[in-house]
Amino acid sequence: MEIRTQKDISQIREKVVQMAKLVETSVRDGVDSFLSLDTEKAKSVIGGDRVINMLEMEIDRETVACLILNAPVAGDLRLLFCIQKMNKDLERIGDHAVNIAQASINVVGSMAPFEKSSVQMMASHATTMLHDAVECFTNTDPQLALQVLENDDQVDDLNQLISKQVIDMAKRDVASVDLFLELLRVSKNLERIADLSTNIAEDVIFYIKALDVRHHNLIPPLS
Repeated sequence: MEIRTQKDISQIREKVVQMAKLVETSVRDGVDSFLSLDTEKAKSVIGGDRVINMLEMEIDRETVACLILNAPVAGDLRLLFCIQKMNKDLERIGDHAVNIAQASINVVGSMAPFEKSSVQMMASHATTMLHDAVECFTNTDPQLALQVLENDDQVDDLNQLISKQVIDMAKRDVASVDLFLELLRVSKNLERIADLSTNIAEDVIFYIKALDVRHHNLIPPLS
């Protein structure tokens, strides 16, 4: 039974990592499509979401089956709970990548310039957090997971900055308000990607250390 349990968990884990890599690519391409107004890349992100959704359903079915048939305990049980939650969070991140790609399609044809540096910086932070969240799961690295939690404030600050910039731009150019609303949409989706990456990091810490760190002010030393 133990050998079968480990084999089943290993296969599920591999699928989660596969899904995570697809989601990472989707987020990067979604952001690139918006910054470069590349509608073909945007359409690729939107079309690719179907594969992510199918993987989510496969992982969910296999995880539930493993829980029922193998009755895992201790670390294996925590890992499967982590996978269940991570699976859902990754699917939602994929949805946010689609939202960003859709924003790039919506702004095509707009002649109004907009400040890209803040969006680029925010996207860089958010994609790094996602990558690190996946890596801390892959490498069972609680310290890297903790770093993901610590980086979330930077994304929140940039989201607030972009919101202020959008308000200022809209005041100066009322005719381009649709473009500025899409910029706000992108910023909000990046914030959610960072939040969901934080969720993954929290779940990884629980899986590895059996510690609930959802309230960051209560995080104990992880050594």
